[in-house]
Amino acid sequence: MVAVPSPPSVDSAVVRCAMERCQCAGGWTLDGIQGLDSRLRSVRWPSGALELDCSAVRAIDTTGALRLLNLVAELEQAGRPVRLVGLRAEHRALLELVRERRASAGVSAAPPARPGGLERLGRLVAFHLSAGTAFLGFVGEAAAALGRLLLRPGRFRWRALFGNIEDAGVNALPIIALLSFMMGVVIAYQGGQQLKAYGANIFIVELISLTMLRELAPLITAIIVAGRTGSAYTAQIGTMQITEEVDALRTIGIPPMDLLVVPKLLALVVALPLLTVFADALSVFGGMVMAQTLLDVNFSDFLDRVPQVVTLTSFLLGVGKAPVFAAIIALVGCYQGFHVRGGADSVGRQTTVSVVQSIFLVIAADALFSVVLGGVGL
Repeated sequence: MVAVPSPPSVDSAVVRCAMERCQCAGGWTLDGIQGLDSRLRSVRWPSGALELDCSAVRAIDTTGALRLLNLVAELEQAGRPVRLVGLRAEHRALLELVRERRASAGVSAAPPARPGGLERLGRLVAFHLSAGTAFLGFVGEAAAALGRLLLRPGRFRWRALFGNIEDAGVNALPIIALLSFMMGVVIAYQGGQQLKAYGANIFIVELISLTMLRELAPLITAIIVAGRTGSAYTAQIGTMQITEEVDALRTIGIPPMDLLVVPKLLALVVALPLLTVFADALSVFGGMVMAQTLLDVNFSDFLDRVPQVVTLTSFLLGVGKAPVFAAIIALVGCYQGFHVRGGADSVGRQTTVSVVQSIFLVIAADALFSVVLGGVGL
């Protein structure tokens, strides 16, 4: 038995030829072109140029348009120039659109040339200049928001301020105490080994007191707060960006600067100097423990010598750095939080950037303090 193909349905795409004229009919759609290739094999194409009359095409979609264009291309490759006639306006527009998209997809774009080293350096410098300018603009907005609240203190959100002081200050006391104590122990041990060799045990007081109170305690405290609190600021505001809570605040007339930035900034400016004083005490205590254990310098001798070594100016200079460090950490943390875009991966990325930038700027500010204060004899 010979299988007889079933005739095409009413909605199938068909091609009929008579003399030099051929007619396309039916539905040139995804369903209509099923089996079209087998039907085309039975068509007797006239030689030479021919016309395809598409006036009987009832419907056409992008799949059918692409198949019609491929049919025209196959006939032209076989030496039969084709002219489409009788197309409806909407069908012709779809054919042109598919032809343009096929042409654009067929042209492979040349890979971009790899920029040279000087160009990459220029782009890097331009990027960092743009980022620095944007950050300075954010600092200006925060200053303006703070000025508005100082002029109208009744609008200040005291509950947010005290809540942030608790999070940034009170809750940070255990980790600050542990690390400061250990830092005092390490400095006393490393320095004590050298002083003991020269019989200068008592000078451990100068080493611990001046080093920790003036330089290391404020710096270490700021770095710990940058990793603990600055990252939390970025994650909190970044999550609010993703969940569109920041946009909701703007919608109901609450400036995000007033609610999210200024309380965090003021809370950290208040908390970090207090944490620095706490770190001063714990680091000196750690040094005292190690001095008594390693160098036989008891607590009373140590404490009697501290006022002779540490002047009020040295103590205030160490504590006075803390508000500057606090402002840097809070502003960078909030700024990176507002730059979160997309999903959770962006929160993690901006949090990392926040911690790195905060620590870098804190160390740079500390170095600038040392240069300036040394230049004026302090």
